Amino acid sequence: MNLVTAFLVALLAGMVLISFLKGKGKSGVFFAAVLLLAGMSGVPAWQALSGSPVEWIFPGNMVTGEIPLRLDALSAWFILIINLVFLTGGMYGVYYLQARSCTSDPSLTYPNGEGTNSPPLGGPGEVVHYLSFLLLYASLIALSVIQNSLVFLIAWEIMTLSAFMVVIYEHRKAETIKAGINFLVQSHVSVLFLMTGFIWAAVQTGSYDFASLGQLEQLGDLNNSPDNSIVFIILLFFIIGFGIKAGFVPFHTWLPYAHPAAPAHISGIMSGVMIKIGIFGILRMLLILPVDYTVVGYLLLAISLVSGLFGVMQAIVQHNLKKLLAYHSVENIGIIGLGMGIGCIGLGMDNPLIASLGFAGALLHTLNHALFKSLLFFAAGIVYKATHTLDVEHLGGLIKKMPQTAALFLVAAIAICGIPPFNGFISEFIIYSGLYNWILTAPLVPAIIALLMILGLVLIGGLALLCFTKAFGIVFLGSPRKEPDHEIKEPSFGQLLPLYFTGILIAGIGLFPQLFIRMLMEPVTLFTGDTTLIPSTALSELSGVLRSVSFAVWGVVLVTLVVFAIRRVAIKNNKSAIESSAIRNPPSALPTWGCGYTGSSPKLQYTASSFVRSYRKLAAPALLIRQHRKEVSGIFPTGGAYESHAYDKVEKWLIDKPVTALQSFMSRFLFFQNGRLQSYLLYGILFIIALIFIPVIWEQLVWLFDFLKNL
Repeated sequence: MNLVTAFLVALLAGMVLISFLKGKGKSGVFFAAVLLLAGMSGVPAWQALSGSPVEWIFPGNMVTGEIPLRLDALSAWFILIINLVFLTGGMYGVYYLQARSCTSDPSLTYPNGEGTNSPPLGGPGEVVHYLSFLLLYASLIALSVIQNSLVFLIAWEIMTLSAFMVVIYEHRKAETIKAGINFLVQSHVSVLFLMTGFIWAAVQTGSYDFASLGQLEQLGDLNNSPDNSIVFIILLFFIIGFGIKAGFVPFHTWLPYAHPAAPAHISGIMSGVMIKIGIFGILRMLLILPVDYTVVGYLLLAISLVSGLFGVMQAIVQHNLKKLLAYHSVENIGIIGLGMGIGCIGLGMDNPLIASLGFAGALLHTLNHALFKSLLFFAAGIVYKATHTLDVEHLGGLIKKMPQTAALFLVAAIAICGIPPFNGFISEFIIYSGLYNWILTAPLVPAIIALLMILGLVLIGGLALLCFTKAFGIVFLGSPRKEPDHEIKEPSFGQLLPLYFTGILIAGIGLFPQLFIRMLMEPVTLFTGDTTLIPSTALSELSGVLRSVSFAVWGVVLVTLVVFAIRRVAIKNNKSAIESSAIRNPPSALPTWGCGYTGSSPKLQYTASSFVRSYRKLAAPALLIRQHRKEVSGIFPTGGAYESHAYDKVEKWLIDKPVTALQSFMSRFLFFQNGRLQSYLLYGILFIIALIFIPVIWEQLVWLFDFLKNL
């Protein structure tokens, strides 16, 4: 029995046991299955990442032909990321599903007597969720190694359907079903583009094997023959198909709905690894297709810069915490795309150093984003379970009741902003280094483009800092803006354990970047070839610089902690001395002077909207803000209110308006559906007549055309 067969047997065995077990045993089997599958796929992936690729060839059938499974360094890197996020997400998910006290609609009551939006624990909903989770996991692993286009599309469809099932876990909410269907429809648009690209390539090469895509180079010389346009168009289909899954603008509109609708562990997995399978697909096609890397590089840079800027600009004005994080996924996909674009520019310039920096930064940021974004979604899930809301306008002061969750969220927030000493700084610094090296070696116009990319990346980082200052400050600092009707407390240590593990990895990459940069040499070599001496030396020197920066920042952090510890001890001792003195000489206690104002109200704090009001005014042309006001009047006004809701301009113009136009056009034919049996019988008769006479008429037209042609 080879490893692939053993993997499938373990998957089926786990799914069967989960289906028939009762009680809490199924959650234990579920996580054991995830752990087993991670081990079975992780060991060969680690070997491939170390320079020992593996290949399995299955006979297939008359339709598919041979089915190759190739585990190279690129596949291995993504498999290890998938395993890491699914392990932490699986452990977190078991606890998340058991915490069923959450509800956003207390009127909903189910057979178990609880008001909840989730299916009853242990019921069929939980079983379906676990089974779909395992299928999603297995399909992502399969997509990383399958290199037969037909089988790849089948695995892609399995991934789409299983992701749809886990997204709609809380299917009793209308908005969840709407988000799930939106995801399903746009995912199948992605399938349509991928299918077109694969079929077109198969027609050109006569094979479904990915390796045959390299034969497209035989269509003509890349620089002189117009036949190369076929290769570029095929790549364009792949970029759109995989870009929809990755969430590049303007293909991102499903993402801000699916992430908030899904359970928190699924949101973390979708953002952490599922959208990254789109990145993997683009990288795989770049590795195989004989394209003009310079043209593709500029295309990726343009799409990625727009995605990064648009994603973070939309995130700032969101009030739903998970929707805010969803738009930051679009932003970080843009940053990864910038790295890929720089790598392609380096290949086009025949500069292995720039290519290595670009692809290394993109691949490392793929890992980094998987870590800090899953940690952010997990922390947001804990906030949701504790407070029963994700509206940041209703939160505040949670750091006093949930200090561990607040600290973990803060670590991830610092990391996503690219601030040392955490991992986001490392990957973004590598991408910056690629851009700086490009400026040093490029002519005037490309150098200006590189400078614009640097300015764009700086702007993305600054806006991300603004967004997470708002998010952390409004959610965790200050005072509660709405008094809860229940106790808010930290979850159990078991649920926090995967968050701590992820946080340690975030800090570890920031502190020891050289270990992870060294792991990237094999995947990067696939793109740059064997000329890795200069890139390897440069990346080693770069990792040394990054390590020095991280150690310096950690030194500042430690000194700050020591100062605060000394301050706390001094205050405690001083307080004890004052209290002992007060016993002997009781002073008259007076309140602290409040500058003439003695009242206090949580309503006087910054709201999420007021915090970014200046930004919202500056960015108004790119935003679509819908405001609802209830004006106040009189000497003693009451009942005033103000709400603002951000809407996606891209969704309005590319989704809403075309759909509205289509609905308007189709509504003109509603008279056909008039409810009369006679009309429906007439439609059937007309259809049969058309089937009989259309071929005859067509044959006569063909004869007439041939006759006129002969004349």
